[in-house]
Amino acid sequence: MQDINQKLFGAVLIGLALILMFVLIFVKIQSDKEGAFLCQIVAESPDMSMADCPAHNSSNSWLIMVAFGVAFLMLGAGAYLSLQGPKERRTKKLDEEEQRIVEILKQREGSMYQSDLMKELDYTKVRMTRTLDKMESKHILERKRRGMTNIIVLK
Repeated sequence: MQDINQKLFGAVLIGLALILMFVLIFVKIQSDKEGAFLCQIVAESPDMSMADCPAHNSSNSWLIMVAFGVAFLMLGAGAYLSLQGPKERRTKKLDEEEQRIVEILKQREGSMYQSDLMKELDYTKVRMTRTLDKMESKHILERKRRGMTNIIVLK
């Protein structure tokens, strides 16, 4: 579930970055037009030099460049979050028993019946339930009820 939220947040960041870039492009175009107009007026005036042009003394272009930088950072962060695969750091905190269950589930394409897993590991019902409860609380897997048994699904 956390991976889905992370991917959703990444997609929202990408969307906001693209909107920001779109707006900034229009702001930059308008700013350039105004600057060119001001420079043309200054060039036509006999008593003013280009050093007196207000377009050359403005910090707007720097502010727009900083805003583009922020938009690109947002785009990069959004891409990283939305394209990042499942977190492998979860499995590093697992004990040997839990790692074995994860490996068996991976071999079975991520899911299998709890009863089959019990037989394969030669665990009692109590031991299997406690181990799966612990793993479920760590958001590593989930149990889905199917009739009289559970299907264990790796997240």
